[in-house]
Amino acid sequence: MIFLRAAQREFANTAMAVFVALFAILVTTVLIRLLGQAAGGRVPSDAVLALIGFGALAQLPIVLSLTVFIAVLMSLSRSYRDSEMVVWFAAGVPLTRWISPVLRFAVPVAVVIAGVTLVLAPWAQYKSVEYKERLNNQDDAARVAPGVFRESAGARRVFFVEVGAGEDGRVRNVFVSSVQDGKLGVMVAEEGYLRTGENGERFVVLERGRRYDGTPGSPDYRVMRFDRYTLQMAAQGVKDLPVRNRMLPLNTLLEDPNPANLGELASRVGLPVASLILALLAIPLSFVNPRAGRTNNLIVAILTYLIYSNAISVSQAWIAQGKVSFVVGAMAPHLVMVAVLAALFYRRLAVYSIWRRRRA
Repeated sequence: MIFLRAAQREFANTAMAVFVALFAILVTTVLIRLLGQAAGGRVPSDAVLALIGFGALAQLPIVLSLTVFIAVLMSLSRSYRDSEMVVWFAAGVPLTRWISPVLRFAVPVAVVIAGVTLVLAPWAQYKSVEYKERLNNQDDAARVAPGVFRESAGARRVFFVEVGAGEDGRVRNVFVSSVQDGKLGVMVAEEGYLRTGENGERFVVLERGRRYDGTPGSPDYRVMRFDRYTLQMAAQGVKDLPVRNRMLPLNTLLEDPNPANLGELASRVGLPVASLILALLAIPLSFVNPRAGRTNNLIVAILTYLIYSNAISVSQAWIAQGKVSFVVGAMAPHLVMVAVLAALFYRRLAVYSIWRRRRA
């Protein structure tokens, strides 16, 4: 019991540190990608914070599986470096004795990964797309923000207001640029406000301003002064959300078992299974020779994880394309890694093996 508690405590402490580091990297990566999309106009800037949350939740299973793998690997590697494993083996206890505490630590995390993968991650993917579409379907007036140039949904107009709406609902120092039939129109006004028509139409009313019309590159421009100018905001049509397999809930995948849905189902089921196998793989991969380099096992572990992850993705694609059946595609990567796991344990446990005979 003392051994189990000590192992669980070390796994948990290492996992917390690894999770914080990996989650920070994930959030930073998602933030950089979304800021780039927002700068290019593909994502509304108002949606960045919400999309960071949805994106982090969708990628959480990968972070958790990596956390379990690295936590077990680092904890056992420390035992090798500090010569604790020498005492362990000298006491006649085999390496397989670590399987029980590792599974006690990894199984609850695998259950969480399964819940996130099967339920929360698809919901986050759906809400992310829904949120983007809802912001994109806003009319042009709702996109205006003080001190910021905003482009309309159809990229036909650019709005700028210097002072935001006060208690009277009016904005000050308004700039509107539009292109129609190859002609550029620029309007500047002292004030502006929104007005809703009898049938629900939305209008932007500009007061005390000027309008400039002309063709870019030509000196022929027309200047008009106005006391009041009304622009109708084009209503955005309601669009259906783009359907992706990763957005579908679990019951939809089960009710419609087409190849694409089966491929997605295999990927979702494979993540929690992979987390358990990776945790067990960390036991033989954690071996460190104090006289040799300390990073060799870490490099091998990273390559193992990348190969395993890519194998699951390839199997998912093959199932979606109908090249292999669901059972074969879903089980093949895990069975191969179980065989690799057994070979690694045999290498560490066998007194006389192929590897030692070759060295002799």
